[in-house]
Amino acid sequence: MTASDRSAVSSTADTRPRTVVLHQFVGIGDLVWHVPYFRAVAQQSHGGQVAVIASPTTFARDLLSGEACVSEVIDFDRRPRKAERRTGRHAGLAGIFRMGSELRPRRFERIVIFSDHANRGLMAWWAGIPERLGYGCSALQRAFLTRGPTIQPYQGPSVSVYKNASAFAVAQGFVAAPVVPKLTLPAGAVESIASRWADLPRPLFAFSIGSSEPFKQWGAVNFGQLADELARRGAGVILLGGPGEAALAQAIVQQVDVCRRAAVRIAVDNTVLQSAATLAQVDACIGNDTGMTNLAAALDRPSLVLLGPRPLLDHDPLMQLLIAPSLSAITPAEVMQRLPVHLLAKLAQR
Repeated sequence: MTASDRSAVSSTADTRPRTVVLHQFVGIGDLVWHVPYFRAVAQQSHGGQVAVIASPTTFARDLLSGEACVSEVIDFDRRPRKAERRTGRHAGLAGIFRMGSELRPRRFERIVIFSDHANRGLMAWWAGIPERLGYGCSALQRAFLTRGPTIQPYQGPSVSVYKNASAFAVAQGFVAAPVVPKLTLPAGAVESIASRWADLPRPLFAFSIGSSEPFKQWGAVNFGQLADELARRGAGVILLGGPGEAALAQAIVQQVDVCRRAAVRIAVDNTVLQSAATLAQVDACIGNDTGMTNLAAALDRPSLVLLGPRPLLDHDPLMQLLIAPSLSAITPAEVMQRLPVHLLAKLAQR
């Protein structure tokens, strides 16, 4: 029997359902929180893999490229970034039916919907997927689902996205208890960018300077003063953001003493995968409440989140939250005091 024959027999013998999972949200952090549950669903799916439906704004195709459990990423283009100034291909009710029609030829046998939106169930029904699982928080969504158990939406002080995903995964028997999100990068991703930061001093900190909204932005002065203090103590700093943060990054550098600026590097031209690989090389991440601070923790790096008065992020012990009535009330000195003990010890030796 040839290798292809054995593969065909093995595929035929695998009676687990061909499964697609639907991720509802549009942010990188939201995607990261769901990764352990994608893996868990995949373990109970055909070939040990799932297809993932996700918004292009999550960069799922890049970030999940190292996850062996993901067979493919299918774009759910419902809410593009504001800067794109266009309507998503799958926006509105017509878009839901369009997405369902696009899924139909793929002949999935099961869909696991990480969402409480009724129209996601409608989409799965229109796609002809026979087994449809979802949160079922409303009677309308339950009308499109084929079986429970369903969950009650989380009501509490923390961000609800991870809480609801965890409750759903537990209720459906995919996991026994909530799982701390971790991400696997593709082989070679870290090594491919390592030389770019090799000359920076250690310990090395990434500042996640981007923000999706102005009220999440700590500001150039604060980041600049913190970068200057870290550089003064012999550390290196990478200012991590997108092209939209180029001016902000320059303003931060201007806050750093000229004699110490060589220790501060701007990185606003990376791909998302390169930014993730950069996070995997630093000793800690400090930043606004963004996908990057969540991604850092998922890559096993201590992450200090400048949270202010926002809902708690308590899903990973590597995430340290700086809470205050406003972001402006959080000082660079306070951030220094909250650095991981082992990194403070290294800085104290300088």
